[in-house]
Amino acid sequence: MTMEFKPDITLDETFYKVKEIRKLTDEAFSIRLPKSRFKYHAGQHISLGIQGDYQSREYSIYSGENDEYLEVLVKEVKDGYFTPKLSKLKPGDLVEVNGPFGKFKIDDKKIKDHKFVFIASGTGIAPFRSMVRTYPNLDYTLIHGVRYGSEAYDKQEYAADRHILCTSGDKTGKVHGRLTKYLKSADFEKNTQFYLCGNSNMIFDAIEVLKDKGFDRDQIHCEVYF
Repeated sequence: MTMEFKPDITLDETFYKVKEIRKLTDEAFSIRLPKSRFKYHAGQHISLGIQGDYQSREYSIYSGENDEYLEVLVKEVKDGYFTPKLSKLKPGDLVEVNGPFGKFKIDDKKIKDHKFVFIASGTGIAPFRSMVRTYPNLDYTLIHGVRYGSEAYDKQEYAADRHILCTSGDKTGKVHGRLTKYLKSADFEKNTQFYLCGNSNMIFDAIEVLKDKGFDRDQIHCEVYF
């Protein structure tokens, strides 16, 4: 009997076979790939392309450093060029991965004596899921701003008392309104490290709120989604 062996990673080690597509909402999904020897730090991102296509996009890594797979979170843009193609991927399809890139990561030396507040809009939650999965004893609070409660991706993975969901389109979150509304009313300890990821308007507004509360710019770390 002859057995055909089809590796999950091609010889040039940039093309990966899709392992699984997880449907999270009508528009959002995650793509899981074999991890193999791919190493990264929680908070970094990769460049993702489709075999035979000339374009690629950057996505924050959604999986933890110790997970057995590499995962990214994607929200389909209906009239877009790239994400509708990603939404049609199925297990066994090839995607091109380059990276990891970026310095948006936690300083290990600060974990013991600092609190961490993660502030995300939409799919900007991706690097924070990676951080939470990587550092299970991290003293963190996750503030996630979305339009509807259904967009609280994988919310069951976060402790209820650490997950502040802010919904502007319905009243299913802990806070009804934009996340900056919560930031203005919240109290944070002076040694807090803030990590912000999402659209530029949210980040700029959140920075102003935190500066008004007296936090130094070197306590605020940002990753802007375009």
